[in-house]
Amino acid sequence: MSEQSNRAAAPADQYVLTLSCPDKQGIVHAVSSYLFMTGCNIEDSQQFGDHDTGLFFMRVHFSADAPVTVEKLRASFAAIGDSFQMDWRIDRADQKMRILLMVSRFGHCLNDLLFRARIGALPVEIAGVVSNHTDFAELVASYNIPFHHIPVTKDTKPEAEARLLEIVREEKVELVVLARYMQVLSDDLCKQLSGRIINIHHSFLPSFKGAKPYHQAHARGVKLIGATAHYVTADLDEGPIIEQEVERVGHDVTPDQLVAVGRDVECQALARAVKWHAEHRILLNGRRTVVFA
Repeated sequence: MSEQSNRAAAPADQYVLTLSCPDKQGIVHAVSSYLFMTGCNIEDSQQFGDHDTGLFFMRVHFSADAPVTVEKLRASFAAIGDSFQMDWRIDRADQKMRILLMVSRFGHCLNDLLFRARIGALPVEIAGVVSNHTDFAELVASYNIPFHHIPVTKDTKPEAEARLLEIVREEKVELVVLARYMQVLSDDLCKQLSGRIINIHHSFLPSFKGAKPYHQAHARGVKLIGATAHYVTADLDEGPIIEQEVERVGHDVTPDQLVAVGRDVECQALARAVKWHAEHRILLNGRRTVVFA
């Protein structure tokens, strides 16, 4: 037996196709036929037809044994996309998404995402961390990640957001994650990065607004602690929801214990949202999302 035949077969290149379009007959057939004709193999396929909006959503993970580039795949699929009025994209499945983290003075989500990225639990490359404070500069430096201190005041917000956009462009950032960044973003910034900013907040909103929401919740005797990860829009904390996490609590918990539980559920919900976005599992459906988890 030759040395060449003893070698393990090289792994096929992996890609992800995501699409949404008006629902009609023939979409799945057209996609599967295209992949067959281009010598690709479907590894996993998920789809959903929304009767309320009349839209069809699909995510296909496929492999290509023959040499092909993502650019060639996109070019050859364009005709099918046009014929069905698709909003579509094809990405390499093994390409780590470049993300930018933003934080203020609560570091639990930042620390969690930094660690998950380091151990490979998130398919992302953290291009940098932006903060309006310097509290976590040393933590970020310990991961050999650039730290950008951008102070924000009412008068300097336009300049601060302009600098943020510069970093996004310079670092080729595909997703901005507000890991407890406690500044309201302008409507213009939200529009420029539409569908590319994820935020996390406690699910007590809007019931417990303002300072110390967990203490307010304790005073009301809540029995569920929750967190919501969502896309950022001009409507504060009302963007399309990606993921939510809850934890049941008893009557005997203290306000500080509620805060600790809240930190945990915030980290879990945000990490899942970032992972699903980076794996191209989320499709926008108006004010909602379709998540092929």
